Amino acid sequence: MKKYTVLYNPLAGNSTGKEETFALDGILAGNEITYKDITTVEDYRAFFAGLSPEEIVLISGGDGTLNKFVNYIDGIDFKNSIYYYATGSGNDFLGDVGKKRGNDPFEITGYVKNLPSVTVKGKKYRFINNVGFGIDGYCCEEGDRRRKLTDKPINYTSIALKGLAFCFKPVNAEVTVDGVTRKFRKVWLVPTMNGRYYGGGMMIAPDQDRLNEEHSVTVVVVHNISKVKIVAVFPSIFKGKHLKYKKNVDVIKGHEVHVKFDRPCALQIDGETVSGVTEYSVKNSVFAGVS
Repeated sequence: MKKYTVLYNPLAGNSTGKEETFALDGILAGNEITYKDITTVEDYRAFFAGLSPEEIVLISGGDGTLNKFVNYIDGIDFKNSIYYYATGSGNDFLGDVGKKRGNDPFEITGYVKNLPSVTVKGKKYRFINNVGFGIDGYCCEEGDRRRKLTDKPINYTSIALKGLAFCFKPVNAEVTVDGVTRKFRKVWLVPTMNGRYYGGGMMIAPDQDRLNEEHSVTVVVVHNISKVKIVAVFPSIFKGKHLKYKKNVDVIKGHEVHVKFDRPCALQIDGETVSGVTEYSVKNSVFAGVS
């Protein structure tokens, strides 16, 4: 018999997270399970200190829950195995590691350590999937606005298409990767990817491996493209086919990234929005030799 402490997010999956989490009673039948609302944990050092090394910590939620967790545990030397059970709505991490919603819990200890960090507006955050800047940030910001007005699920694809066609105005950007700076005009998005997917299933960086030995990230720049063409190209991102548009899509791998826009835009970190941003910096702590 194993002992599990389940940290669940009641807000995951459009606020169905708590209900869905209790399916673990059947999945993990015969084991000892303790449930705890992740939003009520105030001190993670104390939380881990109260566990035996053999106890498994199981995270139940979505990409946003994982993002919060990896930031909560930053700098903590814990001995416990970390498992994951998906109850979120986007689940880009899940798809990237070859799992599907409804699969049994699986270990993610190796995925939540040695993550890259992003610094924006003077604050540093770890991220598990990506940092998005441009139309993707706009979509998250607009989704947040709509969520305050309705309890219905948010359709980010429709938000993106409307933003591309009417609302979002492309910017000029300066992108520096490992000390090499390039300037781009009419930029629609510049995400830095730790995984392949973002935005609920868009394969924006098909060749990115979150466990690659070089500990590199992938920057994707979509630029110098008309509104008509960007709307036509957009669906190809879901299958990673946008890379064939080589005149308009640049892919840059590296370890240290700095992106600067010529006007403020919304930025998203694993789906969490930061508004009014003009620049961000990404660094991989392993590459930089920082623990």
